Amino acid sequence: MPAFVDCHTHAMWAGSRVDEWKMKLRGTSYLDILKSGGGIMSTVRAVRSATPSDLINGLHTRLTEFVSGGTTTVEAKSGYGLSADAELKMLQGIATIQASFASRGITIRPTALIAHALDPEVATDDFIRRTLEETLPAVHAAFPGIPIDAYCEAGAWPLDSTVALFERARALGHPLRVHADQFHSLGMVREAVRLGAVSVDHLEASTDSDLDILAASRTFGVILPVCGMHLDGRFARARRLVDAGGLLALATNCNPGSAPSSSMPLAMALAVRHCGLAPEEAINACTVNAAAVLGLGDRGYVAPGARADLILLRHKDERNLAFELGGNPVKCVIAHGNVVEGSAQA
Repeated sequence: MPAFVDCHTHAMWAGSRVDEWKMKLRGTSYLDILKSGGGIMSTVRAVRSATPSDLINGLHTRLTEFVSGGTTTVEAKSGYGLSADAELKMLQGIATIQASFASRGITIRPTALIAHALDPEVATDDFIRRTLEETLPAVHAAFPGIPIDAYCEAGAWPLDSTVALFERARALGHPLRVHADQFHSLGMVREAVRLGAVSVDHLEASTDSDLDILAASRTFGVILPVCGMHLDGRFARARRLVDAGGLLALATNCNPGSAPSSSMPLAMALAVRHCGLAPEEAINACTVNAAAVLGLGDRGYVAPGARADLILLRHKDERNLAFELGGNPVKCVIAHGNVVEGSAQA
């Protein structure tokens, strides 16, 4: 079958958030942890103090785990820098890994998540202005055409500031992606569709109206059910979106806080159990549809002329990908026609 395409990850980071997980187990909400300077900001501090080599080595280790689990195309976001210099440090590290893994046939697609959180050490208006006037131009100069992403949520980037950033980024020729409706529906789905965004990711709090607007557009909805399992038991209503004719993709959201997993089979299992997808829909959502989110029309399916990014399973029934919980169902990984993991022998 086609190898997996993970179209939404935060796979480059430093530090650990296990202590915050213990706080969550005692009842502290994710947004309260974020407001207290933890959450994303905990990782931001670790990334800022990390050396480029530290970041590259961590990403290398995680990408190796992605590949062993059958994922041969991985989107990797910046977003834990929150300054021009730190965001560029992350993006340059991703570019270094991108070149290294390309020699094995593995594809890494970078995204500049320059509006991930609000730095509590800087006045909000000043921080937003710096992002628009300093970070965006610096990223544009170093990485023209890279997708620009933002996290529009209560306690993070407000709707009007997110729209202002996206209007500038779009004028510079950058594709747009956005985290929206994770905890609150703030109107970002409508704005993302209006701006021609490639995708709206999360959707756990989306209203019927949000989903109808998204379904009537060419913007993808990207669901991240590992996050729902790890955080609060809330999941996107993917069945509603698909039945309305919407475009759907599925990703792990691999990150150090809200989705500590690189397992696409786990994401599929959760999408089937909690988001209303059939197993075959989950497979499409993390192969051909996820590739489309990344602008890659040459993979995610098996046909003459397609890129030979393939996996062999130890199963005879592909539905077991979503039925099983835990373990690695992948026997062999083939990237661009070359065996990179396991054995292709019968």
